Amino acid sequence: MKLRIRDNSIRLRLSQSEVQAVNSTGLVKGRVQFAGSNSFDYVLESSPATVKPEAHISNNVLTVRIPQLDISQWAESEQVSITSGQSLDDGDQLTILVEKDFACLAPRDGEDESDMFPHPDADLESC
Repeated sequence: MKLRIRDNSIRLRLSQSEVQAVNSTGLVKGRVQFAGSNSFDYVLESSPATVKPEAHISNNVLTVRIPQLDISQWAESEQVSITSGQSLDDGDQLTILVEKDFACLAPRDGEDESDMFPHPDADLESC
């Protein structure tokens, strides 16, 4: 699972097996390790108790919870993404985006894209 954070937005991109895992087990995890035995974990959780996508951070763990029904519909269809906004205490908005990760149109050295979703434009001659 890839994590991108920019200002007040969080984007998670999942491979085919990760989409299957969160749909069947309800959980996918990632970790970034730092010097000094520090780490930052990020989790995507499918939750039957969650009504709307939400994100929380505690003890160096970012948890994004998505309603179980939304995950199921997304995982079992051609739907590319789940997107939502979460109101923050100061009145700002946090954008949450969870999406299927597509293979790149041009091969990149050192990248294993065997578990990525086929790119919808893969049959076109150019982007």
